[in-house]
Amino acid sequence: MDPNLVNLVSRLILLFGGDFFGFADTTAAKRAIELQGGELVSGYPRAISIGIALPGAIVDMLPMRSEPGVAVSYRVHCYEVINTRLDLISSSVAGLLQRHGYRALPLPASERIDDDRICASFSHKMAASLAGLGWIGKSCLLVTPQVGPRARWTTVLTDAPFVPQAGRLEDRCGECSACVEACPVSAFTGRPFSEGEPREARYDARACEFHLTQPAGDDRRVCGMCIYACPFGRRPGPS
Repeated sequence: MDPNLVNLVSRLILLFGGDFFGFADTTAAKRAIELQGGELVSGYPRAISIGIALPGAIVDMLPMRSEPGVAVSYRVHCYEVINTRLDLISSSVAGLLQRHGYRALPLPASERIDDDRICASFSHKMAASLAGLGWIGKSCLLVTPQVGPRARWTTVLTDAPFVPQAGRLEDRCGECSACVEACPVSAFTGRPFSEGEPREARYDARACEFHLTQPAGDDRRVCGMCIYACPFGRRPGPS
């Protein structure tokens, strides 16, 4: 792989405000990718995972999320704005790779394709995990050593021959169940992530979805308590 292209991609991500990025080989997960999103996404052998950290001051206010100002701040700055920023980064990275002769597919940071399964066409968390940026916690969120689950993610799929620069991180949650206990609808079973095990064994996505879509004043609820509660986000994690 041309090291100059790696540097160009890295600099572009940082220039546009990305906090995390890594390169992943997705061939070992091809079957799982195909089952979720079909052949359109499973045909790419590599992925660039890109993340932006959430504003910690807003996440720290989530126990007061019933207050309108907190709910609006979280919805706008921890979801809408960061999703837009991620989409701009992924589009720019894909354009750069295309100009260098490679196929590149930027995926939306947040776009559901299946209401029954409540899922997107591709798991950004899986790509970030394969890139060695974190591990899947008991909340089914990607947990990073630096900010815990306080980040949002996007992915650029490509055939550019990037070499993964890190191995997958081991699960560091241990006996901690802070996210499980913080969930207001008990959506998590507390089971650690196990590759090949269905999401339903760990997470009731429909219970979470129902909770978030209930009216709260003039708008929908926000939650994020599993994000708030994680010790890796609230204080530095163990080395």
